[in-house]
Amino acid sequence: MTDKHLKEECTASVELFKGNFLHAKRDTVRLPDGHAATREYVVHPGAVVVIPLLDDGRLVLERQYRYPIGHVMTEFPAGKLDAGEDPLLCGQRELAEETGYTAREWARAGAMHLAVAYSTEIIHVYFARGLTLGDRQLDHGEFLDVITATPEQLLDWCRDGTVSDAKTLTCTLWLQNVLSGAWVLDWHSASSPNGR
Repeated sequence: MTDKHLKEECTASVELFKGNFLHAKRDTVRLPDGHAATREYVVHPGAVVVIPLLDDGRLVLERQYRYPIGHVMTEFPAGKLDAGEDPLLCGQRELAEETGYTAREWARAGAMHLAVAYSTEIIHVYFARGLTLGDRQLDHGEFLDVITATPEQLLDWCRDGTVSDAKTLTCTLWLQNVLSGAWVLDWHSASSPNGR
């Protein structure tokens, strides 16, 4: 099956805004029928989200104020990729910095696109287990609480709206399928180059 009849071709591009983290573009595209249209979108460097599993079955989560929506959100630990950074290394770094935990084993679950209509953002999804608690190293200006919850509590929070963060909702689907045995993960030690 070919997708040629669906593809759009960029014919011109204008940068609308360039910030420290994000920038916005407006492209003119040729549609499959030959007509022209514009596409405005945000260029994002990509990110990683980690589903940390404690030995007793609880999960490590965070509560953090998110300024654009004006709410404290309950989320799995996550962070943006630095330029050229390997997603596994980013996940290990973010987990340690934000929660203080390091993990003995890691498994790559997959990737997701959060806002395909207006952003290039891709988030790489990792599971981590064999956790050891150390000191957090939050970035300057970063404030968050680290909490734990059972999978059942997390499912309740997803159902009642306590959790509305898209990446955490999607990761909860992954978690359900992994815990049920429907989806199998390929676990590797933290130092293994095959942990992706």
